[in-house]
This record gives sequence, structure tokens and C-alpha cells, in this order.
Amino acid sequence: MTQSNKGFFDSFGGKYVAEVLRRPLDELEVAFKEAMVDPDFIYELETIQRDYIGRETPLLFAETATRLLGGAQIYIKLEGLANTGAHKINNAIGQCLLAKRMGKKRIIAETGAGQHGVATAAACAKLGLDCTVYMGEVDVRRQQPNVAAMELYGAKVHAVTSGSRTLKDAVNEAMRDWAANPDTTHYVLGSALGPAPFPDMVREFQSVIGREVKREAAKRKLDVAAMIACVGGGSNSIGFFAPFIEDESPRLIGVEAGGIGPGIGENAVRMSGEAARDGIMHGYKSRFLLDEDGQALPTRSISAGLDYCGIGPQLAALGRKGRVEFTYARDEEALNAVKFFARNEGVLFAMESAHAGAEAIKLAPTLPKDKAIIVNMSGRGDKDVFITCPVFRREEWLSFLHAEIERLESDKDIHDAKIMGESK
Repeated sequence: MTQSNKGFFDSFGGKYVAEVLRRPLDELEVAFKEAMVDPDFIYELETIQRDYIGRETPLLFAETATRLLGGAQIYIKLEGLANTGAHKINNAIGQCLLAKRMGKKRIIAETGAGQHGVATAAACAKLGLDCTVYMGEVDVRRQQPNVAAMELYGAKVHAVTSGSRTLKDAVNEAMRDWAANPDTTHYVLGSALGPAPFPDMVREFQSVIGREVKREAAKRKLDVAAMIACVGGGSNSIGFFAPFIEDESPRLIGVEAGGIGPGIGENAVRMSGEAARDGIMHGYKSRFLLDEDGQALPTRSISAGLDYCGIGPQLAALGRKGRVEFTYARDEEALNAVKFFARNEGVLFAMESAHAGAEAIKLAPTLPKDKAIIVNMSGRGDKDVFITCPVFRREEWLSFLHAEIERLESDKDIHDAKIMGESK
């Protein structure tokens, strides 16, 4: 089940959209299929992957972590070393290159943690395209470094103030924009979800991660028992898993956001809990956290990128078949994983990726020493400074913020006085 069957993965997927979006989706599907068999497009994509993204990314043997935990050898796929700091650039470059081939001049995107927004803004800057990013107001507040980066790349960032003001609302606004401007605009959807052909397209552009892992594991003769990735919508995990889906092994483990507890509004668990149900949202059928009226339930996670009420349709189908196992990590476990891998391997996991790291910490000691587990570090943790510092060094962080406010106010007073003096 590497490709969809007319947009469906068993009963999940599809193209549930307003009539105004059917034509641009059909055109996109044709253009994507043509591009993926065009040697010139593939050559240009691979050249940009090498020279701009920095592929291939390293597969690091986590020697100290392995020794401390005992059991299986731990390897980390360092997607955080890709340009812009996460796996998101793989899909952003692929879709922007495709949009340019289609003659589109304007790109829109949604973002949660901000990494997809940063990647899309960077891809647009590289390829000479206009960029607008929709981001929930809550996420704008907690991911200011990424907002600043998007704006430096020349993107316009729209803070979405409707609904829960998080990722699902950013998706809604981006879909409305695309419906209003289908002839000039391409929507770079950031995860392997949404209406067909997006799940196939995003998986294909992200599967470069899994292909590199498969080659390197074979080269090193690793006996891989399990591969572990965090799962929000699912772009990093499905790309990581893709080349292994049709194989009987290794185990493929997706880690959802366990948040602060099992209650409604306390987590974003769709596959490993009891609160989710089959439903249709954002143009596709999958597993969602929905109330009895089919409306999205509130979610919660320390990681903005996992704070989404649904999951990609292919992952939902693979979970139902049992090919992908799902579990979850709580906020506290993810924070502990950030600290563990930072101090013992010199690797700073993004909060999203740290959920996968937390599962590796639990799983490794249960497996034999001749086995390996591979963790996808889908992003780097620099972006999470506003989240991790208040936890790890609260007093120092408060002092820093107070000092910065005082400095900025002083700079403003000096600037205002200078302006006043020049006007006299």
C-alpha cells in the first residue's frame, strides 16, 4: 500500500472538497504524475536536494545513549541538519518546483510548529515565488523564532484568530484562500493528508528520508528491529517508513502526542486511544478527534507540530492493518528525551521529534544488543527555545525577558528622542 488506489488507502483518503477545488486538484494530480516520470524534473529536484537542502543527511550511531540504556543499538536520522532545520524542506522544495513547472506564481501554506512555514518560505525565496503562510495565533505566539525566519525569507505570515487558533484553523484558512485563487496559486500542504493527490505527493517527496536510511542500514549491515517517528499529520513518519511498508520487518512505530493526560482536550492521540473516530475533514477521510456532531475536539501538546486533530489517511490505514504500531509520549517524557539526547549525544531534538526519542528510550532496553532501532529526528530543537527554556531554566529565562523588554524600551526612547531632535 505504497500508492493510493484512486486517492484511497482502503477506506481512508479521497477528495471531499467543494466543486471549485476539484479542477485545481485534478490538474495538480496530472502535473505531479507527469513530473515524477520526467528525467529533467527529477534531475533538477535531486540537484536542489543535494546542493540546497544538503542531502543526504547523516545516520548517527548514538553510542553513549546505547551504552547507558543497554539493549539495542540506537541510530538517529539527523533530518534536523537539512537546510531550515527539519524534514519539511523536502516536501516544500518538491511542491514549489512542481508549482513553478505548472506556471503558478503564488504559494500559500499552513503551519503549526512553524517548520513547514519556514521551509516553504525558504523554498519560495530560492525559486522566486510569492509566499503567504497561515498560522494559528496560538502557534504564532509560541513559535516566534520561526515567524521571524519566515518574514526574513520574504513571506507574509497571517495569524489565524478563528476557532482554536491552531493548526486545523490554519489549514481551513489556507483552503479558503486556494478556493478563491486557484488559477494563480498553489497550496503547499505540509503533511501527508488532505484531499488527493496530497497524501501521495507529500509521501513521495518525503520518502527520500527512508530511501537513505534503507541504503545506509544495508551498507552497515544493521539488523533493524524497529523504526520510530513522531506522528502529527504524518509527513516525516510516512516518508521515513515508505520504503519499508511492503516488507515484513522492521517494526514501524508512530508516536503521537500524549499531552498532559488522557482526557478530552489534554492530548492529540488519534490511533492509540479511544477518543478518535472515522470522519471527514479538510477534504479527506481518516481518524479524527471529533465530537458526536462531527466537530473537531480541542487538542493539546507541548509540540505545536503534533497538535492536530487528524492523521494522514495512509497512516490511518496502515495502523488499522497493524503494519504501523502506534503509541504516545506525554509532554514530560518528550522534555526528558530532549535533555537526554542533548546531554549524551550532543543532539538537540525538536519537541515533535523528542516524542520519538522518548519511545526509543523505553524500547531500547527491551531488545537484544545485536539489534538496532532507528529514530527519525525530524527537526532540530532551536525553534523550541520559548518552550524549553521556561521549563529547564525558568528564573534565568524570566530575567532574560525582563532585560530584553527594558533594553527595547530604552532603545525606543533613544530613537524617539533622536526623531524629535531632528524634527526641530
